[in-house]
Amino acid sequence: MNASDSDPGYRRPPERKSMHPQIVRDLGMRIVSGEYRPGERLPAEASLCAAYDVSRPVLREATRVLAAKGLVVSRQRAGAIVRARSDWHLLDPDVLYWLIQTKPQAEFVETLLTVRRIFEPAAAALAARVATPEKLESISEAYAGMEAAGTPEELLEPDLAFHRRIAEATGNDLLAYIGNMLSLALRESIKLSSRHPNTHALSLPRHKAILTAILNRDSLAARQATLVQLEETREDISHLIDFEE
Repeated sequence: MNASDSDPGYRRPPERKSMHPQIVRDLGMRIVSGEYRPGERLPAEASLCAAYDVSRPVLREATRVLAAKGLVVSRQRAGAIVRARSDWHLLDPDVLYWLIQTKPQAEFVETLLTVRRIFEPAAAALAARVATPEKLESISEAYAGMEAAGTPEELLEPDLAFHRRIAEATGNDLLAYIGNMLSLALRESIKLSSRHPNTHALSLPRHKAILTAILNRDSLAARQATLVQLEETREDISHLIDFEE
């Protein structure tokens, strides 16, 4: 399942009797936000059970989920201890979502764009060299969806697909996975940039330049077009943030 697919998961806990998703989300957010710092213990089991009005097995299952995401480690008689940030599974969709929600907007944008500047130009350059005809067609189809979009909301999904399909076109499963996992953060970034009054007019030529370079098998041009698109996106978002503040 793509990160962009509808998925209630822990990001939007469904209405149900079990408190398990809510506990995972609440503790996860508090860890990622820094309320519980690396090396610190989470509150004692008895305290958390009372706070959430749940049994120890429910709480322990929630703690196991957090441990699987790299956020805590459980030690006998010591309880759950927050792990170093370097141990967190930041590409886990839930952890990434919590990070997005707890970081200041400008800081999140800069963090994401730094990752994108490292990842996307290289992926585009590789796709230009090795993409199969079928993968090139899938990128073209995503761009056609962008062209057909009539509103910023309609532009979102084909824009996300465009970037995911470039990563998939590299033929490298790990790069495709990273591109897919970044879709969640990219979705938030695109939503922000779509507030720009000329978002459609600005976005299409930038993406068309990337597409043209890839279709022409020009890896240097694909890399450069991607860098230009990211730099101009950064400027657009920076202006929006400054204006809204």
